[in-house]
Formats: sequence, C-alpha cells, structure tokens
Amino acid sequence: MKEVVILGAGYAGLRALKELQRHRTDCHVTLIDKHDYHYEATDLHEVATGMQHRSRISYDINDVVDRERTTFVQETVDKVDCENQKVICTNGKEVTYDYLIVALGFESETFGTPGVDEYALSMTNVDDAEKIYHHICEQMQLYKQTQDEDFLKIVVCGAGFTGVELMGALVEAKPEYAKIADVNPAQIEIYCVEASTRLLPMFNEKLASYGIDHLKEWGVKLYTGMRVKEIKPNLVMYRAGDDDPMKEISARTIIWTTGVRGSKVIAASGFSEKRGRVMVKDDLSAPDHDNVYIVGDVAAVMDTSTQRPYPTTAQISLKMGHHAAKNIIRQIAGQSTEPFSFKSLGSVASIGNTHAFGLVGTTPIKGYPASFVKKAIMDKSLLETGGVKETMSKGRFDFYH
Repeated sequence: MKEVVILGAGYAGLRALKELQRHRTDCHVTLIDKHDYHYEATDLHEVATGMQHRSRISYDINDVVDRERTTFVQETVDKVDCENQKVICTNGKEVTYDYLIVALGFESETFGTPGVDEYALSMTNVDDAEKIYHHICEQMQLYKQTQDEDFLKIVVCGAGFTGVELMGALVEAKPEYAKIADVNPAQIEIYCVEASTRLLPMFNEKLASYGIDHLKEWGVKLYTGMRVKEIKPNLVMYRAGDDDPMKEISARTIIWTTGVRGSKVIAASGFSEKRGRVMVKDDLSAPDHDNVYIVGDVAAVMDTSTQRPYPTTAQISLKMGHHAAKNIIRQIAGQSTEPFSFKSLGSVASIGNTHAFGLVGTTPIKGYPASFVKKAIMDKSLLETGGVKETMSKGRFDFYH
C-alpha cells in the first residue's frame, strides 16, 4: 500500500484529502498540520473586526478525516527531505512517504520593512485575527481612561484584496467599537497607506473605483502612492519616494496586510523558490521530483495568457489540491499524469456584510448582487473542503441581509 502525505490542512490540502478519500485507491493518507482545526482564510477579516466569532470560520480537522484511510498528525513541519522521501517535523518526528502534497499556505511578507514584526499586527491565521479584535477592543477601553485620540485610530498598511475587505469590515464594526469607547462612531478613524496608485488590478478601473470610493465615502482616509518605510511604536512612517519628506500617522492599532509569501519550509527544504513559492511543472509536480506535488500558496503556476503566475486565491488552491490528488491516483494506477489547467470563475471582494464588487466570469457585478454571490462563493468553498455537514453548520445563508 502506498503512503501519501499531505502537508497543510488549508484549502488545497483538504481538497486533496477529500479526493483521495473518495477514491478507493490502494493508499493510506497521512495529513500533517500544526493546528487541529481548519479555518477559512478568506474570512479572517471578519474575525479580526469582531463581525464573526472564530468558531464560525473554523472546524475540527478530525471532522473530515476518514479514520479507516487517513491518519491526522498535529505537528509543525520543519522541512522535507526529498532524496530520502521523508518529512521532518520540528520535534524530530519523521514521516516517510511515497507521494507528497505540499500545501503549507502563506506567511506575512514584511519586505524588510523595519518594525513590522515588532509593532504591527499581522493577519495570517485565525489566532492573529482574534488577537487583532481583542487589541482593538482594548484600545477602545483605554480611550475611556486616557481620552487620547490615538487609541481611536486604526491604520491598515496595504490596500490589496485583503486590506480592502478588512477596511470594509472595520467600517461596519465602528458602531460596536464606539460603544466600548463611549464615543460617536465618526470619531473612530480608519487610515490606509498603500504604495500603488492603481488599486485592485484584478478588476478594471471602474469596478475597482466602486469599492475604493465606497470606503472613502464611509470616511476611510486612503493614502495611495505612499510606501511604508518603518513602523515605530504607535507610529507609521511613510513617503512617496526616497527624496520626499517623511510623513507619519500616530495610532494605537497598526495592521499589516501589505503582502504574503509562501511557507518558510519551502526554502528550508531546498526547493528552488522565490518568496516561498516554487514554479511547478505543468502537472503541479516539483522540478526533479515527480512524486512531490506543490500546491496552493506555495506554488507558482504560469498563466500563459499573461505570462505571469496566477494570483494565489482560494479558488485556484482548491483546483490545485483536487488536481494533485487526481494525478497521484493516476500514478498509483500506473497511468501518466495530466497537466493542470485553470480558468478563473471570477473574484468578488466584500466591503462589509451587504456590499461587494467583483467579477463573475468576466461580468462585473456590484452592490447587493455581488454580496449575494460572495456568500455563495464562501459556501461553495466550505462544501469543497468540509462537506455538507460543515457547510450546513458554518455556511452563510443570510443572503437577504
């Protein structure tokens, strides 16, 4: 019996697990993750703002494990030894494999900006998101004691997809924060510093402007074309260019959403990588290792139409996990692997619970219809990883709110 090991219980890892468990292939699966739960990474901004409890976006991994065919191991992966076909965990535990799926997810990318790790809050997992929410609530309580307006200020560094969704949720949560601080919601200020002048390039300018204009109308102070140069205690330092004067925003809550990179395990394992991502072969296998598949946030797959790697999204991660599992099933059966192909079904960004904008295929949508589609997308993702049980328990069925 062949041993298949999956590293990571995110979108790609669990989708691969589901496919392997569905087929009666002559293999045993070992799933390794540092947590004993899966969380919907696309919903982290809702936990970070208090709009959802962490239990609404997470579920126990054992709930989706077929114990007759799969063993779940809760360990932190240190590196992969491809030559000897084994996974080495931080505590020294070793797990051997015949086939491996590396789906370890993303980490925050600081781009070497001084002070980010020390003085800014990241949002890369559900623990981080919960920490942000508790931090914001604490700052609101401290305002009541000090009357220092810096406690009412929130700075989001980065206006990418994650940053925009976070700002929308923060705006929606302002009335709750205002009650804690005993102030008018308008007194709570949200700032954003973004290096690019063309925001959300996955959408056309008109569609991107719809979301950005809404945030501005709701009072978000957006500074574009400005690079964060340093984070100091309660201070964001930024400027447009190296010859321009330095500017600053003082605030007690600083959230870093400027970028992500693949897991550090990729570099530690000796893969040829850039920012923790491996340029995989057309069947998603690793260069020089036909029995190792690299998927999700740690994989770079070239989009031949743009000659650039596809953006890392839950949608493509799910497709990659499914495809890697199918190729392993084919290999075990003595068949050749098939190349991966992907066509985006579109992408929708939420700005609060009832506003959204994006694309369904190539068709622009915005407002309530987009919000409806966004919730349907979230439920579909949950169905693909957790199945019917988790979808019925955690799904978003408030389509009319």
